[in-house]
Amino acid sequence: MTQRAAIAASMAYDTIMVFEGQFTDHILPDQIHKINLSFLSPRMRREYGGCAGNIAYNYKLVGGEPVPIGMVGDDFGPYFEHYRRWGIDASCLVTAPDSYTAQCFIVTDLHNNQLAGFHPGAMSLSARIPVAQAGRVACGLVGPDAKDAMQVHARQMAEGGIPFVLDPGQNILLFSGPELLELIELAPVLVCNDYEAELVADKTGIPIAQLAKRVDTLIVTRGAEGSVVHHGGEAQPIAPVPATEVKDPTGCGDAYRAGLLLALAKGVPLPQGAMLGSVLGSIKIAVQGCQNHQPTLAGIRASYEAHFGAWPF
Repeated sequence: MTQRAAIAASMAYDTIMVFEGQFTDHILPDQIHKINLSFLSPRMRREYGGCAGNIAYNYKLVGGEPVPIGMVGDDFGPYFEHYRRWGIDASCLVTAPDSYTAQCFIVTDLHNNQLAGFHPGAMSLSARIPVAQAGRVACGLVGPDAKDAMQVHARQMAEGGIPFVLDPGQNILLFSGPELLELIELAPVLVCNDYEAELVADKTGIPIAQLAKRVDTLIVTRGAEGSVVHHGGEAQPIAPVPATEVKDPTGCGDAYRAGLLLALAKGVPLPQGAMLGSVLGSIKIAVQGCQNHQPTLAGIRASYEAHFGAWPF
């Protein structure tokens, strides 16, 4: 049985700069209408990121065969090499000439306040890549991407009979209530964090309990409080896995989603996929960056068995 998963979402670089002070010391409340500030940032790092990029990396860690789908720029060479080293299929990552890969530029201060700018670059053309280009897949995911790409890829997965996860994430704001409902009704599985779930409910005018009836499964993640899997009229809480260290929460949600994909690919109940997601999130949060953790599959399995019992995958 194939474990190939088509993951249609953003591919991006994250550039993080650290300002060794506090933004609030430099922002004058009475001058906020004409801000012109520069923050000296002696520490900087560039990370591989994007939702598809991060989910694919974590799916590979658990033995899956990820196929990320996205448009990238001329500067994607180092990311291609990174994927080559990990054996990740890059056949559906298409280069748009004369463009940059999507990039997020973040300046953070010593209190973890952030200022960020996002350049979508080649990502705006992702709708041009058909899901069919990934070949035969067991499951899929449609995550934050260009608006038209999310609509096209969700429709293609639904029409192709591919069980998939809809993860609208921060892009919920791009859609009207009816557009969001149209997407949701295409997807067997909807996953959001608790804030995003409230946002979807507000946009559509449908309470979360009713939203859960629009899909086979609704999963709401709650950070350090774990997650809840809504299915068949019941809500099953999934316990969090305590982290050995808390260094960087960015990318933990993407790690969690890889557990859901493995459950879909293997026909395992989604609550167990959510449990695996909890394990992956706890491993990721202990490491700086979204794709720098390198657990063995044996280590992931041992953590799962210690917290949730027999390994079902």
